Amino acid sequence: MATKDQIKQLRDLGAATVYEAQGAKGALDQGIKPIDPTLRLAGPALTVDCRPADNLMLHYAVQKAAPGDVLVVDAKGFMEAGPWGDVLTIQAMKVGIAGLVINGCVRDANLIIDLGFPVFCRGLSIKGTGKNQPGRLNVPITFGDVLIHPGDIIVGDRDGVVVVPRDEVASAISSSLAREEKEAGQRKAIEQGAMTAELLNLTDTLKRFGLV
Repeated sequence: MATKDQIKQLRDLGAATVYEAQGAKGALDQGIKPIDPTLRLAGPALTVDCRPADNLMLHYAVQKAAPGDVLVVDAKGFMEAGPWGDVLTIQAMKVGIAGLVINGCVRDANLIIDLGFPVFCRGLSIKGTGKNQPGRLNVPITFGDVLIHPGDIIVGDRDGVVVVPRDEVASAISSSLAREEKEAGQRKAIEQGAMTAELLNLTDTLKRFGLV
């Protein structure tokens, strides 16, 4: 299980750095966007498998969540309903949920933004949902080609969302810190006059294509 310090490190490192550092793996597709790009998100996944246009399982999930959990909801990419809104947001914040990532839409976006609750979704829909279809909690789910297990660490920011397998947290942090150190050196070298093509060993490739 990831520690609070590890989760904070991943949040501060950011989604793009973590994605690259773990071998360009775990990125959710770019249809999943933050409704407030100024907010960052990191925490263990509480996975929810629910039916399209029904949010019964979301009301159940907020009852079962632990403080710091990120609700990761497979709503099957359905775009014609918003199963999450301001009321569930207030409830989620009350129990300490860190944020929401949903393969679907939400509504009440302005109110959610005002509350300062991180939400990553496919879009917005004013349409409501039913509350009478059961689903599953804490089971593996998929967003596109990314498999998400309960307890995997979710990292999200303006750039997107990446999933860190729960048993690879330490290595992801180590690789991310090494990448940050390398890029800090590159930035310093650029300030001193170096060119990116030189730093990234692209000179021969450019010559091969006649780009001299």
